[in-house]
Amino acid sequence: MFMFEKPLGMVDTLPDLYELKKQTRQSMTNTIETWGFQFIETPTLEYYETVGLQSAILDQQLFKLLDQQGHTLVLRPDMTAPIARVAASKLYNSSYPIRLAYSANVFRAQQREGGRPAEFEQVGVELIGDGTTSADAETIALMIQTLKEAGLENFKIAIGHIEFGNALFKEVVGNQERADVLRRFLYEKNYVGYREHVKSLPLSSIDKERLLQLLNLRGGIEKVETARELVSSQQAIDSLNEITTLWSTLEAFGVTNYLKLDLNIVSHMSYYTGILYEVYADNVGFVIGNGGRYDHLFEKFNRAAPATGFGLHIDRIIEALNRTSDVKMECVIYSQERMLEAIAFTKERRAANKRVVMQEISGIKDVDAYTKQFEEVVYYIGSRKEEL
Repeated sequence: MFMFEKPLGMVDTLPDLYELKKQTRQSMTNTIETWGFQFIETPTLEYYETVGLQSAILDQQLFKLLDQQGHTLVLRPDMTAPIARVAASKLYNSSYPIRLAYSANVFRAQQREGGRPAEFEQVGVELIGDGTTSADAETIALMIQTLKEAGLENFKIAIGHIEFGNALFKEVVGNQERADVLRRFLYEKNYVGYREHVKSLPLSSIDKERLLQLLNLRGGIEKVETARELVSSQQAIDSLNEITTLWSTLEAFGVTNYLKLDLNIVSHMSYYTGILYEVYADNVGFVIGNGGRYDHLFEKFNRAAPATGFGLHIDRIIEALNRTSDVKMECVIYSQERMLEAIAFTKERRAANKRVVMQEISGIKDVDAYTKQFEEVVYYIGSRKEEL
């Protein structure tokens, strides 16, 4: 019954896609290394009580199992929490920042088939121990360079601040439960539902308009001045000042043409505390990457430290690139009489960094059909005089 079936959300990676992923991954990791970030690996399995609870992924999306001692384990649902665990216990010294990176598969259970994989690969970084806006700018600039080196050009990064929306909702509705309802509409990007809900609230027309204006705070950095007119709390003003400083620093990096302001970004990751952002690209209906500041996660591992970072979804980047594999392979077809010559020739080609298949002719049913997949075919058939 299940001979050819896969668990919900799991996918097979066939040779052409595997090659594209490998090439894309390599260009991305090479770029990240040039910025001084060091790659680490963490276990696929983590304890639910630590990484599982601190990951900020919904509990129903966790793959859980029990070890032989009865402890609940999870397949890692993201990489930020595992890296926080490792850094807090073994790497981070509060006297200086550290720069870590990863390329790893993460796992999130899907409730129904909807085009979202339950296992996918992320490449990302975490800059730990630096609480400045310059650190946020560095990671965003690195992310842009990483995407460009992967071959992507048509993409935008929407930048927001988690505290601006929190402050506005606190000023207007003053109730956590009401604020959470508004956040849910924004997280689902259900802007029609958001508008209708705001209109139904028992608020003054002025306060309703303030909430509705939040949806218009998308565009260039000039939208910050419009945002200032909607709020009065220091929390909100500070968040706008941070964004202004961040934008100015990113101007120095020369990357603001890839940016847009979006002050109604809401993340399902509950550990974000400040700047946050999402990456969008042509040809893809989903966010291809995201990141932001999370200054309190390390407290969960008994080591306070500010941190910021991003994660990029390799499969979605490949979808945005809209490429096909361009791997070129050669083939040496031989008969038993010429095997030694074929081996010697194949060794020479492989030493020249060519991909070469060596195939005995008696193992091929249809030579014409078989050889169509190769860029070049060399034959060692029959006696030496009969070489083609």
